Amino acid sequence: MFRYRFLPILIASVGISCSPSGDTGFIRRTTAAANDHIMLVRREPRTFGYQRLSALAQVYPDLGTFLQQQKVPDFLAETNKSGSRYLILYYLQSRKAYACRSAVTKSRQVEFSGPYPITNNEFKTLSKLRQKAEGQSGS
Repeated sequence: MFRYRFLPILIASVGISCSPSGDTGFIRRTTAAANDHIMLVRREPRTFGYQRLSALAQVYPDLGTFLQQQKVPDFLAETNKSGSRYLILYYLQSRKAYACRSAVTKSRQVEFSGPYPITNNEFKTLSKLRQKAEGQSGS
């Protein structure tokens, strides 16, 4: 449903100076940068995707619970449409992805679906992006 719609791809491997913890303002300020993009999610060095996901987990407690159970994904894709926020969480090692959708109202509830298999093309594209980001960060 969301395949290839998120290109061009944004990988911001440099952290943003503001802290997303409990900061819904961070989400509002960065929504345009995240919308219709796939973001690398890495704790160290901290990426924009990780900060975005951490802030969203504060707003949507079920997302935080999901992340505690499943672990942090390798990539996060995000789009907003008709008042709902749509996320896809990509896990390359297991070659699976989960979809997450917020309620249309301003509630803090989200719905999950999946896991869905990651296609070979998605896997190749995301793997290349991760390798490129690792080369830039020197890891």
